[in-house]
Amino acid sequence: MINYLKGRLVKKDPTHVVVETNGGVGYEAKISLATYGAIKNLNDVLLFTHLHVKEDAHTLYGFAEESEKIRFLDLISISGVGPSTGQMILSSLTPEELQSAIANEDVKTIQGVKGIGSKTAQRIVLELKDKMRKEGLIEKSTQFTQQGGNTMQIEALSALTTLGFNKAVAEKNIALVLKETGHEVSLEELIKRVLKRA
Repeated sequence: MINYLKGRLVKKDPTHVVVETNGGVGYEAKISLATYGAIKNLNDVLLFTHLHVKEDAHTLYGFAEESEKIRFLDLISISGVGPSTGQMILSSLTPEELQSAIANEDVKTIQGVKGIGSKTAQRIVLELKDKMRKEGLIEKSTQFTQQGGNTMQIEALSALTTLGFNKAVAEKNIALVLKETGHEVSLEELIKRVLKRA
């Protein structure tokens, strides 16, 4: 596995670079716009890399920051998200912006990337939020997790944010409805009551 490339930039454009290493070998690597922006004025470079192997091609992807490589690997681990799509997302959003969108369940921001549909954006949020939480990248600060993670509250919050509700507003209204009903309410009824408050 090629972990990184260090050498002279022989060629650079917004989609790919060629790096000549000390051994005189030139490696072509596909890059995102973020990486291009970081290296465009450099002559020598260190790129973190990922070698993607398919039956008909071995493609090298390069990243100026290790955080970008990590998010890329996270993205391509999701069914339906290939390397080209992962690169498109990281050309549109920085790793920090992507992380923030996932943390806030901001499907619209991810969907704003060219070629990303609603279902793919929702899958990215769903599959990566727990992973990032385990890595300590997302603070477990919502009132629901503090209260022990009531499943119905979490499911209602997920449904409401998918419908376009602001997460903080949805949390507040869910808490108010539960206080009024004494928690004796079904998931459907909880969501309906919150929608009526909107």
